[in-house]
This record gives sequence, C-alpha cells and structure tokens, in this order.
Amino acid sequence: MEIDHAELSTEQVLTRDIPWETYMTTKLISGTSLQLLRRYDNRPESYRAQLLDDDGPAYVRLFVSILRDIFKEETVEYVLALIDEMLTANPKRARLFHDPSLASEDAYEPFLRLLWKRNWFVQEKSCKILALIVSARKTTHDGSSANGDVSNSKMKITTIDDVLDGLVKWLCAQLKNPSHPSRAVSTSINCLSTLLKEPKVRSSFVQADGVKLLIPLISPASTQQSTQLLYETCLCVWLLSYYEPAIEFLATSRTLPRLIDVVKSSTKEKVVRVVILTLRNLLHKGTFGAQMVGLGLPQIVQSLKSQAWSDEDLLEALSQLEEGLKDNIKKLSSFDKYKQEVLLGHLDWSPMHKDVNFWRENITSFEENDLKILRVLITILDSSSDPRALAVACFDLSQFIQHHPAGRVIVTDLKAKERVMKLMNHENAEVTKYALLCIQRLFLGAKYASFLQA
Repeated sequence: MEIDHAELSTEQVLTRDIPWETYMTTKLISGTSLQLLRRYDNRPESYRAQLLDDDGPAYVRLFVSILRDIFKEETVEYVLALIDEMLTANPKRARLFHDPSLASEDAYEPFLRLLWKRNWFVQEKSCKILALIVSARKTTHDGSSANGDVSNSKMKITTIDDVLDGLVKWLCAQLKNPSHPSRAVSTSINCLSTLLKEPKVRSSFVQADGVKLLIPLISPASTQQSTQLLYETCLCVWLLSYYEPAIEFLATSRTLPRLIDVVKSSTKEKVVRVVILTLRNLLHKGTFGAQMVGLGLPQIVQSLKSQAWSDEDLLEALSQLEEGLKDNIKKLSSFDKYKQEVLLGHLDWSPMHKDVNFWRENITSFEENDLKILRVLITILDSSSDPRALAVACFDLSQFIQHHPAGRVIVTDLKAKERVMKLMNHENAEVTKYALLCIQRLFLGAKYASFLQA
C-alpha cells in the first residue's frame, strides 16, 4: 500500500480540482449531474448545507453513482471526502441514504467494494460512512430495514445483511492484520462499538471468531489515545455481554482478569463505568461469580465505592455488583471460602479455622494443585505484615499437621519450620502463641499433638 495515500487528510483531498466536464464528455456523468456538482463543488460549508437541506437525496444519488461508475483513484478519494465532510458536519444526514426516492439505488455496494481497495484513505472513509449509514436506517421490529419497496427491481440490491457481514469480515481482517500501523485498529474498534448494537453483527462477529481479537486490547491505558481505544474496546465487550454465544467465549478466555486489571488501575470514569456494567451483566452467568470472588473483586468494588464518582449509573451498578458478589460468597463451599481467604492473603478468625469438622472434611482438598493452598499459606508467613494473618496462618498450619496423615513430613519438606521459628519472637502475643503451638505439633507428632488443644 502506498504510504502517501495512508497519510492523506480529507482537507488535502478536497483541495483537488476534479475534471467533471471531461467525465460528462465521456458520458460517465450526465448533464444534470454536472449542474449539481458545479453548484456544490468548492462552495463554503453554509452554502452546501443549504443545498443538502433542499436537495439532499439528489446529492446522495449523485455521489453514489460516481463511486459506482468512476474508478479513477483521485476522484474516488474526492467523493468519499465530500461524503465524509457532509456526514461529519451533521451525522443525521446519513438518513438521506435511506430516502424512499433512492429505493431502487444500491447505495451500499460501492462502499462495501471500496473497503477492500489497497488504499487506507479509501478504506477508512468507506468504513466510517458505511457504519453511519447502517446506524441511521429505520429498522422494523424484526430488525430488517424499512427502506422503500425494492421487490419489483430487476437488479440484485445489496441487502443490509450483506453489508453487516461484509463490514464484520473487513473489521476482523483489520484487527488481525492492520492496513495502517497506527489507525487501523482504532478505526475498526470505533466502528465495531457502534455496530455491535445490531444483533446481526453480534452473531456474525462471534461466528468470525472476532471476540478473541478484542481480548489483547483490554489492558490498562497510558495515553489519552490508548484510553479512548480501551474505552471503545470495553464498550464492545459490554455489548457482547448481552449475547449468550459471546458470553461462552468470554468465559473461557482471559477476559475477566483483564477487565478486573483495567478497573483496578483506571481513573477515567467512563472506562470504570463500562467495565463495571459489563461485570454486572456477567455476574450471574456460569462460573463468573465465583471467578470474580477468586480474583478479589469484592475488595476492589469496596474501594471503588469509597471514591467520588458523579455517574449515577456507575454508583448503582457498584451497589448491585457488591450485593451479587456477597450472594456468591455465601454460595461457595466452606473450602472454596477458605481458598479465597488464603489466596487473597486476608486471613481472619472466621469460624471455619477453629472448626474441627472443617479440617476433618476438607483435609484432602489441601492436596489439590500440588498443595497450592498450603504453599500460599506458608508464603503468607514470609510476606504478610498483618499480625492477625500471621497468627491465623500459624494456627492453620498446626491444624494441617494434626489432621493430615503426612502433615509433619509435608510441612517440613516445604521448609515451613524455619519461617514459624522466626515468628516465635514476634512482638505480637497472638502470633507468638500460635507459632509456638505450630512448632510443638511439628516436633511432637500427631500422637501427642492431640493434647495440645489451643
């Protein structure tokens, strides 16, 4: 692709002088078209606005016919720039493309074809224009377009479904292999965040395996530009969170930890809002609730609630999310709850620690994942500065030694003894008490340990 076309601006393109008379001589445009063009071309914005108010559909028909019949690159770029300028000044003008008088015109076809031109300026403008035209159509209750009756027409007219499928195909291709190094991804995501409101686009996007292309873009943003891209990517995920087949994909990918990372580190209210609304949508689906608890979301929501947000929707969503997470915690089994406590490092004297039945019933669960929970418990002895967490960790280790047949051997192998010994000189009396209990159980073995009830 030629880079000069990639860096063109609309303003630069509009300074060109297009030889409309020559096109009329060669019968590529009609006399009427030439008159319309002379009236419009190189005129001030306010004058053009008046022409579009009076005669909008005629200009749309003219622009579409030029894009359909003339293939010279400079002219194609020029007409796309004219349409882009007209829609940027007033996006509501996209409705002109759906005027009943254009019912027999195939207004979509030229833009859909131009998406695949090896020219970034042409691709970017065609994508933007198509997205605006599609969004501006009046839809009937079943989602089909209400745009005149074309059933008598002999020619095959590009349907809205063709357009949506074609756009999704192009957008996925851009996310995989961008035509422009810095603009292709942001243009595609911006377009997608508009189009995913359409049920048809959600299903095409999931079928095209597009969801996985969004996931790498969900990461904390550093610049203003990347904040906007992150916001629009999260907006896409939020729109997909209303669509069951997309939810299944989100559940089996790294989406959830990434969304939680973003919400932890973002200060932009609109980003936090769209992520929290997404999490609220996902909370009651499949195992999302349990995963959220495991990733420490309850604590993050508490901290977010204490901040001064101005958005009512965000505050309401935070409260709903907090309630939903509390319900999830209640549903977790006692060992699940214990795991959450240990993995988050928030150990406290919740009833299960001193409940003999808890240890008897769950002692073999400690063997899961190569003794992962026990290893984390031992790490807490090194890493925590909270005396309560240290005391509970020492006590839990003593319980493991007492209730597991190979408790002493396992704990000794994991080098826990040295760590507990250090804590016997701790300034906090509760820590020294349970560190001593743990050491006694380590040295005395299970046979005598039953005498050492705390």
